[in-house]
Amino acid sequence: MKQRFTASLIFVLILILAVVGCGTINGQKAAEGNIPAPTAQTQGDITIGTEGTYAPFTFHDKGGTLTGFDVEMAQEVSKRINRTPRFIETKWDGMIAGLDAKRYDMVANEVAIRPDRLEKYDMSDPYIVSRAVLVVQANNTDIKTLDDLKGKKVGQSLESNYRKIAEEHGAAITAVEGFNQAIDLLTSGRIDATINDSLSYLDLKKQRPDLPIKTVFEEPNATSNAFLFRKGSNELVQQVNKALADMKSDGTYLKISQKWFNADVSK
Repeated sequence: MKQRFTASLIFVLILILAVVGCGTINGQKAAEGNIPAPTAQTQGDITIGTEGTYAPFTFHDKGGTLTGFDVEMAQEVSKRINRTPRFIETKWDGMIAGLDAKRYDMVANEVAIRPDRLEKYDMSDPYIVSRAVLVVQANNTDIKTLDDLKGKKVGQSLESNYRKIAEEHGAAITAVEGFNQAIDLLTSGRIDATINDSLSYLDLKKQRPDLPIKTVFEEPNATSNAFLFRKGSNELVQQVNKALADMKSDGTYLKISQKWFNADVSK
């Protein structure tokens, strides 16, 4: 009886080994010579913090879709590094804090490259340059240069590079959530001026030509802007930089730039 049980057990073990030897992988026969080649897969999502209210860089079109120059740039970069972009919209003043809190992997929102940011964060190679312009009401005759901002009410986002420029020239800062709110306060007479990007101003005037505003100063030196990352994101930054370089060499960057600005805004 014991010998018969042992023989039966050996038979069952042999049968199991034979089945495992043929096996399956993802429903495909795994016999020798028939194992399918692995297919390319994405590494998962890449979460991207952005404002969503800053045309033409990041905003919603008439259909409610998030779009803009920075959005398209981030989408193309994500595709090239084999990641799926997932945008998280937030107010500018809380955007960098959101990166610190690991709400997203990077920020795409025309972030200026500054020494103080480079000390705390990683940044990509620059992908757009811009110049600050000083915007006032169309009938304003008191403000002609940055030096004229001393004691004036100037609307700026608290974390923006432009706030620092205004403060350096003695302005009294009124906190705003973005360029659109600053323009609303300006046209209603609640502030005297605002500083922002020349490309944003041109886009605004194209969309709303009747706005009673004008520019009285444009800084001569351009500011470089880049994607922002938490410190230590070396591998991701290297991947993004390669994607940016490839986009410039194969003409994709110029195509996106021409679409939004009718110019090459990389220099």
